[in-house]
Amino acid sequence: MTHELTPRYSEAMATPRKKTPKSTAATVRDRISRGGGRLWKYADFADLPPAAVAQTLSRLRRDGFVERVAKGVYYRPTKTSFGLSTPSASSVVARSIPAPVYPAGLSAANALGLTTQNPYRTELATSTTATPAALRNYIVHAGRPASRESLSTEEGAILETLRERAASSDLSSEETVKRLMRLLADEERFKRLARAAEDEPPRVRAMLGALGEELDMPPRLLNPLRKSLNPLSRYDFGRLASLRHAREWHAK
Repeated sequence: MTHELTPRYSEAMATPRKKTPKSTAATVRDRISRGGGRLWKYADFADLPPAAVAQTLSRLRRDGFVERVAKGVYYRPTKTSFGLSTPSASSVVARSIPAPVYPAGLSAANALGLTTQNPYRTELATSTTATPAALRNYIVHAGRPASRESLSTEEGAILETLRERAASSDLSSEETVKRLMRLLADEERFKRLARAAEDEPPRVRAMLGALGEELDMPPRLLNPLRKSLNPLSRYDFGRLASLRHAREWHAK
């Protein structure tokens, strides 16, 4: 005998079950697990309910899954050959304040491979108008242009190095130029820096233009830099005076 399915049963069989969404707690834990050893702030979970995120991070801290390293900043340690990883002091600071933080001075030169020296006190630059309390133990240059905020840490370090005319480089002038050219060879990176340089001192735009000229960057990137310079002004290029096109870009 053949039995027909009732309409109600047939509909139930034909309709696929909806996937149950992850809870906020599971989403936060999974995201941190996949993120490796890094710092986390509430802003990293902006797509989730804030109160649930705060409760989850607090519970994960009690469970030893993450460590609280500063107010609103958590770290997920990972195993290394030397034991559990720990966050660097500067990275904790960088995640503890609202504006981006970039290496400056000797710290920038070290980050870019221009020196192997490490400063006694880390030197940083940020666009905040005053030195944040979290940076009180560092040498801080506040008030940098807000246009830097889309740059990477390394790109910010490049601008800081140009600001000081590469004075912290331990390399020869020629090797300093070669190193910076390698760092600037990518056209998209140069484009980002050229845009940000619009708010930098004229000497920064001049040195960046001279580096771009030597790298054969397209005129559409170089012309705005050139037009922004006073044709009667001359700038001290410091360690970058050996650039082939330095004089064309108003070097003294």
